[in-house]
Amino acid sequence: MELRDLADIEKATKRGRRESMRMGTGLFFIVGIMLYTSLTIGIQGPHGVMLIIAAMIGGYMAMNIGANDVANNVGPAVGSRAITMVGAIVIAAIFEMAGALIAGGDVVATVQKGIINPAAIAGTDRFIWLMTAALLAGAIWLNIATAFGAPVSTTHSIIGAVLGAGIAAGGVDAANWGTLTGIVASWVISPVLGGVIAAGFLYWIKHTITYRDDMVAAARRMVPILIGLMAFSFSAYLMIKGLGKVWKVGLLPALGIGAAIGLLTHWLIGRSMARNFHTLENTKPSINALFTVPLIFAAALLSFAHGANDVANAVGPLAAIADAVQSGHVGTKASIPLWVMMVGAIGIAIGLMLYGPKLIRTVGSEITELDQMRAFCIAMAAALTVIVASQLGLPVSSTHIAVGGVFGVGFLREYIKQSYSKMIEEIKEHHAGADKEVVEDFLNRFGKASLNEKRLMLQKLKAHTEPVDLTKFERKQIRQVYRQQLVKRSALIKIAAAWIITVPVSGTLAAIIYYMIFGMVHA
Repeated sequence: MELRDLADIEKATKRGRRESMRMGTGLFFIVGIMLYTSLTIGIQGPHGVMLIIAAMIGGYMAMNIGANDVANNVGPAVGSRAITMVGAIVIAAIFEMAGALIAGGDVVATVQKGIINPAAIAGTDRFIWLMTAALLAGAIWLNIATAFGAPVSTTHSIIGAVLGAGIAAGGVDAANWGTLTGIVASWVISPVLGGVIAAGFLYWIKHTITYRDDMVAAARRMVPILIGLMAFSFSAYLMIKGLGKVWKVGLLPALGIGAAIGLLTHWLIGRSMARNFHTLENTKPSINALFTVPLIFAAALLSFAHGANDVANAVGPLAAIADAVQSGHVGTKASIPLWVMMVGAIGIAIGLMLYGPKLIRTVGSEITELDQMRAFCIAMAAALTVIVASQLGLPVSSTHIAVGGVFGVGFLREYIKQSYSKMIEEIKEHHAGADKEVVEDFLNRFGKASLNEKRLMLQKLKAHTEPVDLTKFERKQIRQVYRQQLVKRSALIKIAAAWIITVPVSGTLAAIIYYMIFGMVHA
């Protein structure tokens, strides 16, 4: 056997060992949950067995949330190289757990978003089976989506699962169909709002900083404003979304406190830039570096808010089952025991560390190329979209917002590149028959010119020459080159398809699992 063959075998076994370690760690966590629940909760009989099973499934669900959903908070920062993969995972794990344990709340609705009427479920046992089936179906769908590299909404996954199991348990009349209208609307609202806001900020940055001759002077004026706006939006976002369960703050007070923090941040950043103004180079990488630290803070705050809110997707059904088992009846609200919250918090952190990098790379680098300025715009979209949607009463998904922001930035870049390529086409058309040196000299001056100077050069060119059109095929080829380079269409199709089928697939899985549980109990 040759050394090359031995190297290939070693490489293959190394991947196998890595995967075995991941599975072993996850299994150790699940077994730990089972042992803790069986030894400390002290509930005997069939209900005790169901609680142990539900706790294990809740841990599995939490790990899948960590593997899939957390990527949206740190993916852009990693893709822009503002932070390393390891650094992002550590920050996200710490702040996800902190958000879940500090601001996760002590009470949760027993049925997510009120999509099922608990009164329509005949008996406590059926309710327990329903929530167990929903929890397992949501976790399985998230696992499948993660394996295919598709970031999906965990909220939609569990909602679809509760809906499917609820219909299986209580019939079609058990569902609150009006609520589903808002969920379907969020499929469009969330990514569109996120994309428009992210693209708007990128357009603003380009026209006020990177398109200027003196980018350093422009950055000195604009960067404190942009980071001040970020501090304002994230402060308000954290009070409305992240701390809403432990500190009730109305929209206006949240905006007022956020504005004060934003103004203070603007002042501090302005003073810092005034001191370090001479160290900046008039290059795009130098300006990009100014957004690195804000991006790290954004990743941490988004993770905190995500942990505070989305941990309910893992522990909500588990808390509902625990409450039904202990009280013997089905209520509309359930307290969240500390052990249940710990299952969610630790599970999210473990899932992120074991399987999160795949989705982090998908969001951060496999849709479109990101730098710090583009990632900053996506983070701004994530915070502002939630604030705007909360005020308008619109249902939104944090996953859809973040991914929509990535696509919004990519499509804006594509539009700008296509517009620029069109200008180059026009220059070449108007120089038809001219010497090569003349064309290259004009293109060189055009490339170095400011945006306004480019417009003037084109106007003068059009006024003194006759255009010679390229063929439609040639124009299409030029546009297609930029489109393929900037936004990956296969990623768009895959992610959009996953979003559309999330609710029906998780609902169907939950109904099947419910009937399986029902059949085993009555066998």
